[in-house]
Amino acid sequence: MNSVNLSYSYDEADLVRLASTGDMDAFNQLVLCYQNMAYNHAHSLLGDPASAEDATQESFIKAFQAMKTFRGGSFRGWLLKIVTNSSYDMLRRSQRHPSQPLFPEDENGDEIESAKWLADPGSSVQNIVEHNELSKDIYKLLDELPDVYRSVMTLVDLYELDYTEAAQALKIPIGTVKSRLARARLQMQEKLVHGMNLVNELQFATANCG
Repeated sequence: MNSVNLSYSYDEADLVRLASTGDMDAFNQLVLCYQNMAYNHAHSLLGDPASAEDATQESFIKAFQAMKTFRGGSFRGWLLKIVTNSSYDMLRRSQRHPSQPLFPEDENGDEIESAKWLADPGSSVQNIVEHNELSKDIYKLLDELPDVYRSVMTLVDLYELDYTEAAQALKIPIGTVKSRLARARLQMQEKLVHGMNLVNELQFATANCG
């Protein structure tokens, strides 16, 4: 990545268009924009820094090779889908992919996307962090969530992807994004209240986010 031309002043659409023609400098600008997001997403899926770094590097290589196939829409959603694929491939290779479902299933074995008790998803973790000075501790609690919850919360609440982008990145239906996010937020709130004695801060954040 030593060939990055910092004089580039194009917007993302221009950079994507140039990168799709094989322009390495343009692609490197996109890497600089999204490398942290890509790494954090890989880490949320893999739970291991070294594996996340490998998956991120592999994903950017795949993305550059596949730039000509990008057909518009959300570039970051497209990129994060590649990161998801690379991370899952790595999990399969290491036989670490969880085999037990972490979400309710119906009698047919399909994930229940809109359980009644999930009608109110509650506050986003970003809202809580913004109203709380103990953000470092909150991020530590986020790391304790199961991978499937941490990944969707990282994308939606921290990086502010919309549901469509998050669904594209994680390769799941939008309804599943909403239900997993609701469960993640509930677990996060429970950790804040019971694990860190932040009842007052959580109530303040909840009262000011609606």
